[in-house]
Amino acid sequence: MAFVIIIVVIAAIAYFVMSRDAKEVRERGAGRTKAQKDALRYFLNDGCLKKRMSDDAYDKMVQEIAANITSREKALEKVGLDESETQEIEPIHLENYLFPEKGQYFARKGKRDGIWRSSMYQITWLFFSETQVHVYQYTFHTDEDGKKESTEEYFYKDITNFSTSSDLVEVPTTFNAKTGKYNLENVNTTRFKLIVPGDSFYCAMEQNDYTEKAVKAMKNKLREKKTA
Repeated sequence: MAFVIIIVVIAAIAYFVMSRDAKEVRERGAGRTKAQKDALRYFLNDGCLKKRMSDDAYDKMVQEIAANITSREKALEKVGLDESETQEIEPIHLENYLFPEKGQYFARKGKRDGIWRSSMYQITWLFFSETQVHVYQYTFHTDEDGKKESTEEYFYKDITNFSTSSDLVEVPTTFNAKTGKYNLENVNTTRFKLIVPGDSFYCAMEQNDYTEKAVKAMKNKLREKKTA
C-alpha cells in the first residue's frame, strides 16, 4: 500500500511539473517564432507525449541562428574597419553558450554528452589594428527576441593582459514543485578576459585547441606591442 502511495505521489508531482511547464511554454511561446518555441520545449517538459528536441538538434538550431546574425565581414563593418587595417594577427572568433550570474534564462545538461547548454548564446570577434584591439559582440536569447550588440576599442598600451577565466556559476534548471522555484545547479564555465586597469571585458568561449592558440597569439602580440 505504501509503495502504491509513493508511486501516486511521484506521478502527481511529475504531472504538476509538466502541467506547469506546458503552461509556461504556452504563455512564453505566444507570438514567438517556431525556433523560439522549440527552444522553450528543449528546456521545459511540457507533456509526456511531446517529443523534446535532442541536444544535437538544439546545437544545430543555435548555429544556424548564429550564422545568420553575424560573420567576419559583418563584424568588420560594425567596428568600422577595413580588412587591410586588421593585419597584426588573424582576427579571433569566440562563441559559446552564456551562463550569466544574473538574468532570466534556462539551462540544461545534455543527457548523453553531459554538456551544459543555455537559452543565451554569445558571439565575439576581436580585430587587431596597429594601435588597438577592436571588439564586436552579439548576445542573443534562443527562446525570445532579447539581444545585445556592442563594439569596444582598447589601446594596446592600456591592456594589462589577455587570459581565460574558469567560473562556477549557479544556473536555474528544472522546476521544483515543492519549493515553487527552479532548482539551481553549479556549472563550470570558461570565459575569455581582456583586462584593463579597473575593468575587464568578458566573453563566452569554448575551450579547445583553436581558442588556446588564439589566446597565445594575443598574448604574444600584446608582449610585442608593450616592448616596441
